[in-house]
Amino acid sequence: MNEPRSQQAEISAVPEPELRAAAEAILIVADEPVTATGLAEALGVSETEAEGVLVSLAAEYAGEQGLPARGFVLRRSGGGWRLASAAQFDDLVQRFVIGGATWRLSQAALETLAVIAYRQPVTRGRVASIRGVNVDGVVRTLHARGLIEEAGCEPSGALLYRTTTQFLEYLGIDSLDELAPLAPYLPDTTALAEIEDEAAERSNR
Repeated sequence: MNEPRSQQAEISAVPEPELRAAAEAILIVADEPVTATGLAEALGVSETEAEGVLVSLAAEYAGEQGLPARGFVLRRSGGGWRLASAAQFDDLVQRFVIGGATWRLSQAALETLAVIAYRQPVTRGRVASIRGVNVDGVVRTLHARGLIEEAGCEPSGALLYRTTTQFLEYLGIDSLDELAPLAPYLPDTTALAEIEDEAAERSNR
């Protein structure tokens, strides 16, 4: 039987002086938009308090509290809140990520791209579960280079990704039907299903 909300908060609430820092710690590792409800449960506070922390952090990062604006922002996205680079630095970030006109993909990028290609449309969280590592940076790189694109989102708000026409050009093929067999790049179908089931169980706990 679930404990009353007030009792849960009494047992697990993050101390007031640490609320903002604790919220930032959650935001920086989240691969899906963070809702006020989800943050409230994690911090052990009310949904109203959690929403207040999010609004306050967003204002702080935007320089609305008498402080210098940051290079990143906290914005509403997909029914929740997500950290993102500030719009005025888009060109700079793109230059850094792409690194010039001539580039090669790292092994990590190739592996992530293979997972997306064979399992698309797929979320970053599912790709990370299959690869066993965080893929946020790699996904941003692949997106910036035009090899993948957003393909809507799941009911949870998690973005879905798929490959692009530029991806086909990168491989020198005309369609996804020409992709090499799955086996050399990913675990077999049974293993993938087990990985995805385990990931789903963890997310539902």
